Amino acid sequence: MTPEAYVQQKAAASGSSFYYAFLFLPKPRRAAITAFYAYCREVDDVVDEVSDPGVARTKLAWWQSEVHKAFAGQASHPALQALMPHCPVYGIEPRHLLAVIEGCELDLEQTRYLDYPALQRYCHLVAGVVGEVSALIFGQTDPATTAYAHKLGLAFQLTNIIRDVGEDALRGRIYLPISELQQFDVKAHEILKRSYSERFTALMAFQARRAHGLYDEALALLPAADRRAQKPGLMMASIYRTLLREIEHDQFQVLHQRIALTPLRKLWLAWKVQALGKL
Repeated sequence: MTPEAYVQQKAAASGSSFYYAFLFLPKPRRAAITAFYAYCREVDDVVDEVSDPGVARTKLAWWQSEVHKAFAGQASHPALQALMPHCPVYGIEPRHLLAVIEGCELDLEQTRYLDYPALQRYCHLVAGVVGEVSALIFGQTDPATTAYAHKLGLAFQLTNIIRDVGEDALRGRIYLPISELQQFDVKAHEILKRSYSERFTALMAFQARRAHGLYDEALALLPAADRRAQKPGLMMASIYRTLLREIEHDQFQVLHQRIALTPLRKLWLAWKVQALGKL
């Protein structure tokens, strides 16, 4: 299997909302974002699929070394072999790829976040930087688009956190800030036991309002000059925000299930942005 076929398979198999936005890109940009996304999945899978933290740290250290080797022309992993030709074209630097690894290392070091600023730092590494690289690949021309990309990445990550509260709890992780759990009088053990309450619903509604605010802030930051080029990000915004509304409509029943949109609905939402410009 060629590196290009490998990353295509990795991206398609994930079923991610990102994949539907990639479909509408010109071939060179689609190849670049697919390779970058596959790299992010590889690194993220280390934390999600390796149960022994020591083994996971060793694997992440290998990825750090692999990134440095790749930029020196010695990539051995197919995800980086596929990505490297695109890095000089789109301005992707080692710091971008290393930040993704650093974010995953945080998952090994801590399972709770004291407050929202602490959570924001984590989101910056695992989502903001991903947004930054994605914007470059999509065809960013205005430096101000970077701020939009980071803000949108934060909105995506908070939406993921809201969706995955139950799944993350099974892994012993609660990303909802401790200060906000206290504010709404929700105990960690209630989340770990998948126990719903009006207090939990109020806490999640607070998180959803924050995420909606971030979507609005991000869209307001996008320069008009880059709006057409950044359509894939706007497609993802449409898909993720629709998911957030579905979770709200379902009264935040996220502890015992993973609420998701169907592939057909994701494709429809992406097409609406592409063809009609409608979010």
